[in-house]
Amino acid sequence: MRIETPAIVCALLNHGEHGAVVRLMTPEDGLQAAYVRGARGRRMRPVLIPGNLVQARLSSRTDTQLAHAELELAHSRGPLLGEPLPAAAIEWATALTATALPEAQPYPRLYQALDGLLAAIEAAPAASAWGAGLVRFELLLLAELGFGLDLESCAVTGTKEDLVAVSPKSGRSISAAEAAPFAGKLLALPAFLLRSGPASWADIIEGLLLTGHFLTRDVLTDRSASLLLGRERLVDRLRRAAGLA
Repeated sequence: MRIETPAIVCALLNHGEHGAVVRLMTPEDGLQAAYVRGARGRRMRPVLIPGNLVQARLSSRTDTQLAHAELELAHSRGPLLGEPLPAAAIEWATALTATALPEAQPYPRLYQALDGLLAAIEAAPAASAWGAGLVRFELLLLAELGFGLDLESCAVTGTKEDLVAVSPKSGRSISAAEAAPFAGKLLALPAFLLRSGPASWADIIEGLLLTGHFLTRDVLTDRSASLLLGRERLVDRLRRAAGLA
């Protein structure tokens, strides 16, 4: 196997005395794991920061063997590590990608969405500018893994008007009239997920609560559930930034 591709660094696990196994999100070859020699050295440490864009050359003798990687830094997001909210969002989005996706399965839409989200975080560190993008990225990941929500019409009446909630069981949207008797039992559906336009802080938090429910139930289960602690910290920071804590 030989692959040469741009890639996003998503996770790093030390391996041996000097090396590490890196997980890279690629446009056409999905999530790829590879061994990087000298990963903990002075030259490679700044390259292997989650969120960085690299040019990767991966090679292995067989499809089942762990590939070796040669990486060149294409774009660093290391400067954002000093900004608590952007750093937490990048850490969460890349860790979610590395944990949730099966390896070597192509997800070109997810690659583009992750690249766009990271670029938005870098361009506008204020979370009010990229929070909606994070919600949309999580929704897309759920859909790509087969757990997509149906937000097109009311699960009860079929109407496409006045959709305000989502069933926590079926993942289908509910209209205001049908949702009223079940107040407190449904998940809020923020308007920005149904039409273009800006999202308020309250909308962003509601969107993260919505996606968080289904990520917890359907994706991050068993051993991967510990990853949700990082997401909880991120949401708490967003609440405080919004004055909603």
